[in-house]
Amino acid sequence: MSGDALTDEELARIHEAFAQVPYARLLGMEFVSASRGAAVYRLTVREELTRMRGILHGGAVASLMDTAAAFAVHTLLEPEQWTVTVDLTLHFLRPASSGQLTAHARVVRNGRRLVILAIEAKDQSGQ
Repeated sequence: MSGDALTDEELARIHEAFAQVPYARLLGMEFVSASRGAAVYRLTVREELTRMRGILHGGAVASLMDTAAAFAVHTLLEPEQWTVTVDLTLHFLRPASSGQLTAHARVVRNGRRLVILAIEAKDQSGQ
């Protein structure tokens, strides 16, 4: 389901939609890439996004993953359609405290009303 290249028009639509998400800009998220049913976004760890002991706040990680998921779904929608998150379950395997975190989201099942995705966030070393 994922992997097919988007047209220039579809990519422009993704960039335009992302520009309309002020929360993502506030956190400093960056678009990396997108293909049909998949999207990749990046977040640079900075002090304002950390909790005690300099660890990236879980809410920032969740926001990054949710944004990547939303735009992976967006690649499957018609121009007049939109999406919202109805459920988000995360399992934090290790903390991040510096560098960049990159979220890779891909559609696993595209249902009539719900879309199931798999999302991984990794640091620059791939962990």
